[in-house]
Amino acid sequence: MSYAEVIGDPIAHSKSPLIHGFWLKALGIDAEYRALQVPPEGLGDYFAARARDTAWRGCNVTLPHKVAVLDHVGDPGGVRASIGAVNTVVRGEDGLIGTNTDAAGFYAPIAGLDLAGKPVVVVGAGGAARAILFALSRLGVGRVTCLNRNPLKAAALLAGFGLKGDALPLGAPLPPAALLVNASSLGMAGQPPLALDLAPLPEDAWVYDIVYAPLETPLLAAAHARGLETVDGLEMLIGQAALAFELFFDAAPPRDRDDELRAVLTA
Repeated sequence: MSYAEVIGDPIAHSKSPLIHGFWLKALGIDAEYRALQVPPEGLGDYFAARARDTAWRGCNVTLPHKVAVLDHVGDPGGVRASIGAVNTVVRGEDGLIGTNTDAAGFYAPIAGLDLAGKPVVVVGAGGAARAILFALSRLGVGRVTCLNRNPLKAAALLAGFGLKGDALPLGAPLPPAALLVNASSLGMAGQPPLALDLAPLPEDAWVYDIVYAPLETPLLAAAHARGLETVDGLEMLIGQAALAFELFFDAAPPRDRDDELRAVLTA
């Protein structure tokens, strides 16, 4: 039986098997989607083994491998030079190919927002942040403030994506912004909360948290308390998964059943 999977370290929290399993069952596709914990030192062996396994259709990649995976797969689409992180690997004619569905998955829930020239705050500077900053750079946003434990890393990312703004340490006061995005693991179950004072955000600001376990993070709870519009982590997770599913199984997932899928994921 053919299969795809998600790899990371840790991986037990991943909802990707539920998402892809739901779509496979809905479409009657005889395949599986699994989760596998792969430590950083095991990435090379993992991809070498999967390259020989003809039943393997590909994998999604989560923390902490989104950048390191570039050293183990082909990059015909120039992902290294554009986003600099891979979240999906598929089997190509000449070997394994890395791509990124995070950027499109992030953008879909906010496609109706006019962010041109408007200030944005992004928390984090890892693989997910790379995809998000890439998407923001294509939207023509205004100044971007990137908060990260290592401000130098954040500054390098802003420069790399041609974004004007500021790189500040975590805990720095927020500037007014039209959109605040948590692209870090802060607020995830088992991780410290993301403690931010949202008072500087205007009343029409949006708060977007890519963390989905728990679904209502402390950041989103604080945004709800202020009456701000929010986007939860399942939106990006389902959006990027839909693109990956089509690459793995050559079929479009039934997005008209998203409400049913969300009910499964939050049960």
